[in-house]
Amino acid sequence: MEYPYDLFDLRGKVAAITGSARGIGAETARVLAAAGAKVAVLDVLEADGHATAEAICAQGGQAAFWKLDVTSEDDVSRVFDQIAARFGGLGILVNNAGIEGPNDPTHQITLAQWERVMAVNVTGTFLCTKHAIAHMERAGGGAIVNVSSMYGIAAGPDVPPYHAAKAAVRMMAKTDAMLYATKGIRANSVHPGYIRTPMVEHVAQTMGQGEGFFDYLAGLTPIGKVGQPRDIAAGILYLVSDAARYVTGTELVIDGGYTAR
Repeated sequence: MEYPYDLFDLRGKVAAITGSARGIGAETARVLAAAGAKVAVLDVLEADGHATAEAICAQGGQAAFWKLDVTSEDDVSRVFDQIAARFGGLGILVNNAGIEGPNDPTHQITLAQWERVMAVNVTGTFLCTKHAIAHMERAGGGAIVNVSSMYGIAAGPDVPPYHAAKAAVRMMAKTDAMLYATKGIRANSVHPGYIRTPMVEHVAQTMGQGEGFFDYLAGLTPIGKVGQPRDIAAGILYLVSDAARYVTGTELVIDGGYTAR
């Protein structure tokens, strides 16, 4: 039996993905472009960002790179207007940009360290959502995905600013889902578990454990392995597609069973 339509067809859609020069963001850009979306690759990492957009175009997709500091409202407003002008609108926003911050106990973290994590992970999500809404209203609807973490749901005794920020963007998605439901704008959050990204590889190098660190993480995961960026990108594709047209204000946890324990 063949369906008369493809639930995951994003042709005619325009997607902006923050923090998409590499890691989960870059893989999401590739996946959404493969599904037919025109993709705006957004990041402060210019070389990697251009490379990601160029690789998508080389594979027959449509993408362009914009350097974007998500903590600057002027930057966000200007870049989103440029995306809409170039691609003919903006209907999908993936708030993926984020930093880990210090892995110290709460009482040892400086205010500046705390505020930096909040500026990128939380304020950046707020600003991008704020300036995407008007474009989505003009398009007659849209989909927003905030990339949180399994630690936006379950607690852990480390990186306090990061965990707090990931919990915040989870609730921001729920709030925006309720605020804009009647305008055809859906908002959800995705919650990765241990995923092999440049950020996590940096942690492994900092700790001097190399591959042993990933073996340790795999041992903590019921499914027995560390995830890949494509595992999260596939979930994001679902949330922004017509397959999830009745899904808003919820969480998609992709953690290999970690939070099921």
